[in-house]
Amino acid sequence: MKANQLIALLQEHDLFLSTTLPSDDTDFASLAYDSRQVSANGLFVCKGFNFSVDYLTSAIQNGASCYLAEQDYHVATPVILVKDVRKALSLAAQLYFGFPQNDLFVIGYTGTKGKTTSTYLTTNILAHAFPKQVAMFSTINHIIGPRPQDQFKAHLTTAESFDIFHEMRQAVDNGAKVLVMEVASQAYLLYRVYGLKFDVGLFLNISPDHIGVNEHPNFANYLFCKMQLMINSRNCIIDADMDHFAEVYSAAKVSTDPDHIFTYGFNQPNATLSIGNNTATLTDSEFDLTVHSSNPALQDLADHYHVSVPGDFNQSNATAAILASRLAGAQVADMQYGLANTTIPGRMESITTQHHGTIYIDYAHDWGSMNALLRFLHTQFPDHHVTAVLGSTGDKGEDRREGFAKALNQFADTAFLTTDDPGHEDPIAIAKEIDSHIDHDKVTTTIIPKREDAIRHAITTATNDDLVVLAGKGEDAYQKINGVDTPYATDPVVAKDVIADLADEK
Repeated sequence: MKANQLIALLQEHDLFLSTTLPSDDTDFASLAYDSRQVSANGLFVCKGFNFSVDYLTSAIQNGASCYLAEQDYHVATPVILVKDVRKALSLAAQLYFGFPQNDLFVIGYTGTKGKTTSTYLTTNILAHAFPKQVAMFSTINHIIGPRPQDQFKAHLTTAESFDIFHEMRQAVDNGAKVLVMEVASQAYLLYRVYGLKFDVGLFLNISPDHIGVNEHPNFANYLFCKMQLMINSRNCIIDADMDHFAEVYSAAKVSTDPDHIFTYGFNQPNATLSIGNNTATLTDSEFDLTVHSSNPALQDLADHYHVSVPGDFNQSNATAAILASRLAGAQVADMQYGLANTTIPGRMESITTQHHGTIYIDYAHDWGSMNALLRFLHTQFPDHHVTAVLGSTGDKGEDRREGFAKALNQFADTAFLTTDDPGHEDPIAIAKEIDSHIDHDKVTTTIIPKREDAIRHAITTATNDDLVVLAGKGEDAYQKINGVDTPYATDPVVAKDVIADLADEK
């Protein structure tokens, strides 16, 4: 990567301030924001809320010949000074990896809930349409190629910009033509997708979440960051049933022609696609689509669809996937196959027992997803006793705690409050905060610190008239405790182990 190319790109975005490089013809052999990853003749990016000059010293010792920063750290090594280092890192990564997005049809999903499910549904549709040519960046997994080593666990909903464009390049080199990815609000708050234009951007829904000292200062900022996906997409797809629909639609119109803005919703005569004749069970669902558009490319979407993922709310996610995959070139047969054959780890997984009811495992981790999940189960089995096992994350999303209580008050009978990625907070204090918002005339609560114990108690005390919901962790194999990823067996494994130990289940 030539320094003069990078400087020109930074100038184009009004980010460049100055440089002490003796020549702008310098060629950087590597790019890194982690000092441990720096190699000879590399450009090191000084970023991070807790950045220390010691990191820069380490990078120079490892071979950095220049650093990119918002301030001069007064070392002998040359510097490229910029106005915003996070934006600059995103642009530098794009240049370093050869703008891989130009070789991909990029689909991005945002929303408070449903991003992962919609991403999986879309990926499965497109994988049927374009075998071995579809990459995926989701909260659960990243897929950058067809080999086993090309699939790995995700650490963030939307990775750091350097890692995004690195994985894009790997995906392109592995033959990918399409990328389906989740786009968290943090991606725009921290400029992780700065400069990236999406071919399709989808806004699924919005409800208060991710508001706290380490995230968004308020709901307005959360909504603003999420709406940036609409402003940075060539085609926009929006759920007409969502709160704040008018604001999101207005944001889409800022940079997108109305002919490239598509909407969908339940029995919505003014939406591009209207969902009707819908039925849902605890294992799957079906629905019909009506097309309210003169666009000839959409007419054949008026058909019947079967979704292998339960929940009426997933019919909405499936419709979003149908629109996105059509814009990517998929046919109705691809959509019907993909929707009917999708399994999403940790999403509405069910385990049927002989004497202890049915256990549902879901990643629901905020009010929106928890409310939708419990409402659906309550609707399906209004006479069943609903028991929920859940906690709430520490160091972020403090507003989730009251939201969980709100959902429990409306649809649950019993709650076991426990640990769920407490971070640097006391998990008991988090549980007590949730409990403080619960109406104890409606919901019986018990605080059990160890998650495995809470799950065991919930299952062993359940009868066949119970629905036991294990919420929050899904197939996450770690608990984030005091800054350390502590191994955890995952909710499905813990639940199955509990059942295997029960005498009346053998």
